[in-house]
Amino acid sequence: MQLPQIRIENVRVQRDERVILEDINLTLDEQRIGIIGSNGAGKSTLSRLVNGLVLPTSGRVLIDDRDTAREAKQIRRDVGFVFQNPANQIIMPIVLDDICFGLKNLQIPRAQRKPLALLTLDRLGLGHLAERESHTLSGGEQQMIALAAVLAMNPKTIVFDEPTTMLDLRNRNAFRQEIAKLDQQTIVVTHDLELLADFDRVLVVTDGRIAFDGAPQPAVDHYRQWSHV
Repeated sequence: MQLPQIRIENVRVQRDERVILEDINLTLDEQRIGIIGSNGAGKSTLSRLVNGLVLPTSGRVLIDDRDTAREAKQIRRDVGFVFQNPANQIIMPIVLDDICFGLKNLQIPRAQRKPLALLTLDRLGLGHLAERESHTLSGGEQQMIALAAVLAMNPKTIVFDEPTTMLDLRNRNAFRQEIAKLDQQTIVVTHDLELLADFDRVLVVTDGRIAFDGAPQPAVDHYRQWSHV
């Protein structure tokens, strides 16, 4: 899969009188990119710029030369988003129906939806959950189903917002392994610093700006030194 190029140019995000991001200029074309920073630093807002969930107050965000301000619907087909709380992402009462629902929104023909959904579940070792009621899933299972729903739509990029925060150690390790297997470009907002060890690039966000941009260990060292973690 050819990785997309994401360009964030002279971006400022402001809500009322509060500036959340300022002077953001980035080109993101690596496969594994981490975003770290203290609570309220702006890292989740930065991640939401990538698929148009947040639009710049000024500046622009381009995904393979498509502007999120004008082509958000198409961009969201190519940029999947897995939220911190997967329960907010799972809509339908039965797991298989939930994944098919996303495929319906992509206008995938009805006859193809169920086989594609089952194939995606099997790929993640989740075939046994296809007929389960969504509300009976554990936190780890919900997170994996949220990932399956995004993968079924075959995006080029997947953005994760704090994907391991609500998981126990076993499920956290399992989820890390699944992220490592992905062919897609992955952008991960996280406080789980160990998750980033083999990433290509890590951004440190401080007070709405990019304070550090580089390899994982120097980025984590910078973050620890600044925040005294």
